Amino acid sequence: MSAYPKSARPALIIGSVAIDRVATPFAQSDNLLGGAASYAAIAASYFAPTRVVGIVGGDFPKPFWQRLQKHGLDLSGLQVDPEGKTFYWSGKYHDNFSGRDTLEVRLNVFEKFSPVLTPSLLESPFVMLGAIMPALQNQVVDQFAKAKKQPFILADTFDLWIHTARVDLDRLLRRLDLFVINEDESLLLTGERNLVRAGQHLRKMGPKSVVIKKGGHGSLLFHRDGYFSISAYPVTKFVDPTGAGDSYAGALIGYLASVNRTDFAAMKKAVAYATAVSSLTVESFSVNRLSGAGRKTIDARLKELIQITRF
Repeated sequence: MSAYPKSARPALIIGSVAIDRVATPFAQSDNLLGGAASYAAIAASYFAPTRVVGIVGGDFPKPFWQRLQKHGLDLSGLQVDPEGKTFYWSGKYHDNFSGRDTLEVRLNVFEKFSPVLTPSLLESPFVMLGAIMPALQNQVVDQFAKAKKQPFILADTFDLWIHTARVDLDRLLRRLDLFVINEDESLLLTGERNLVRAGQHLRKMGPKSVVIKKGGHGSLLFHRDGYFSISAYPVTKFVDPTGAGDSYAGALIGYLASVNRTDFAAMKKAVAYATAVSSLTVESFSVNRLSGAGRKTIDARLKELIQITRF
């Protein structure tokens, strides 16, 4: 990767690294690099030095290692169980991408994953917790609670945990600097269909700031110093939305780490960059477009977004 700005600090990404099989209304592809940490770490690496914590099995393909290494990721926290198999997910999207069905999940080595951080990883000033079990997310926060300096912590979740692990999720929300969630999940958590009220409600549940993603309709930021809304980037080649939300969160934490700021102005620009980066992810299966696009393409899309939203 190109040199980072002098202000850049390391970003730590914790989550799943997986092998995926994805079917869409138009095509399908097997043996794909997937998992929240894969997408998020590649996205973050465009902005700041990025570290990964996760687990894979002995079957994790060599080209996948090479793809992650290409982005200069610190993989010292990526555990390898040589006797086990990597987390596997298979899904099929509905017509018009209106939803998706999970066809098969094999947790494999991820079933016993316990994120234990080394002293050097505990010095990471910016942290993203992918949508793993809230109990594991809390386990990570517990480790940082003993650190000399507290990091800025972003967390994601998904609907299964809202239904099955609400107590642990509620505890997590009280400990977050930034909570990133989609509109369906915000409805499940708050009962609010109005997204402005939903964002306000979520902040009262504990997170200092909240982002609600609206998919193809953009996203909303709720910060103590204000409210910000941005449209989606106008994608014309829509192939596979898998990992777009993870790429969004990874770019968001990566940009904040690059400027080493979390004020409202920095957060707004981070949301804009996240919008640009996630638009790349949907243009291919797996991380192919995201990984191959380059920072110049991301910056060009940010400029387009600025032109689109300025009046």
